Amino acid sequence: MSLTTSKVNPVIKIRAACLSDADSIAFLLKDAFEEYRQMYTPAALEATTPLGDQIRERLNEGPIWIAVQDSVIVGSVSGVPMEDSFYIRSMAVSPAARNLGVARKLLQHVETYAVQKGFKALSLCTTPFLSGAIHLYERSGFHFVRQVQPDLFGTPLLKMIKRIN
Repeated sequence: MSLTTSKVNPVIKIRAACLSDADSIAFLLKDAFEEYRQMYTPAALEATTPLGDQIRERLNEGPIWIAVQDSVIVGSVSGVPMEDSFYIRSMAVSPAARNLGVARKLLQHVETYAVQKGFKALSLCTTPFLSGAIHLYERSGFHFVRQVQPDLFGTPLLKMIKRIN
């Protein structure tokens, strides 16, 4: 099924993921990160692109949302509640749906959820080579934490945070 690639008000709906979405989310993650394959260590890429069974397990750890356009999953984001912050992980957008505002909508949805649940901050880790994502996060009010972050199986990570509430 092809996606509407018009940048003029594409209809993108955000909804909670369910168990039956897990394999599609896994495919989306693999597709979205394929162009960065050479920049990740093999173990880091595997952690970044979990399989369907791992996605199903993550549904027990925190919410996962998907962005749907024309009944096709074009984006996904998951999160994990921490002490007073909500940790965003695994945000991805299908290459065919980039520049349609999907990531921005997903990020706004996560922030709304976190505010409603009373979290004080959003946090995330990204890699230095995901410049488009970093630019989106900065435009959305995230800033870098000036502390050394552990790497992801040899792939460097940068931590960002946004205070909310």
